[in-house]
Amino acid sequence: MNGCVMAGQGNAAPIIIKRKKVVQGGGHHGGAWKVAYADFVTAMMAFFLLMWLLGATNEKQRKGVADYFSPTIPLNRTSGGGSGVMGGESSFTEQELAENGTGVSGGRGGEKEGATPEELKVAVDKALTAFGGESMTMERALRHIVSKITDEGLVIELFDLPDVPLFLDDTAEPAPILRDISKVLASVLALSPNQIAVNGHVRAYPVMMADNPVWALSAMRATTMRGLLEAEKLPSIRIQRVSGFADRKPLTPDPSVARNNRIELILLREDR
Repeated sequence: MNGCVMAGQGNAAPIIIKRKKVVQGGGHHGGAWKVAYADFVTAMMAFFLLMWLLGATNEKQRKGVADYFSPTIPLNRTSGGGSGVMGGESSFTEQELAENGTGVSGGRGGEKEGATPEELKVAVDKALTAFGGESMTMERALRHIVSKITDEGLVIELFDLPDVPLFLDDTAEPAPILRDISKVLASVLALSPNQIAVNGHVRAYPVMMADNPVWALSAMRATTMRGLLEAEKLPSIRIQRVSGFADRKPLTPDPSVARNNRIELILLREDR
């Protein structure tokens, strides 16, 4: 009997035990190092770009770059609480504005005295962009505005769009869109103490008209614009002149198109 048991055990399949070897350390650690390396490369690129900008630009250009990346320019010196476009609190206190040079006590504008037209353009464009983000109404209003630098100073130009005029028909009565724009511009013009010129331009009318309105209409529209700005608390003492240029300075080959209906607000150079 014992022999039978032993024979049975001898025919049994052997039991094999596998042990998994665990390697401590080394091997694959995931992709975290790639993220860290990418951050390092990005930081180095930013550093070398900064060094290049410092060496390739002058002081005025560096200031323009700094202004572009600085916080949004406050358009009111102190908290207003009013019902206008920027009603309520401004983004800085009067003390902070006085310290960083963007405010002037005594009712002067927010931009420091002696600013060049280039510096004014940076500030004005940035302020207009900030207004455009407030609502669709402001976004539509800003389609009528461009700024440019001329020998006289910084020109803020307001112009008709084909389907949205600034004035009603062929009159000097402001359309609702111009009233919205005047609220914005009264705040934007407060960024600077510079004197202001208001110029009116209109499209050409048919030469066969017995009473061509271009001279009177351009002058009346400029006067209307002055009144709208003063109604929004722009000091009247800053308006140096109001002029009507009729249809004498068209912007397009066809002087009769609506694009030539425009108002120019010029922040005059202080050295003129």
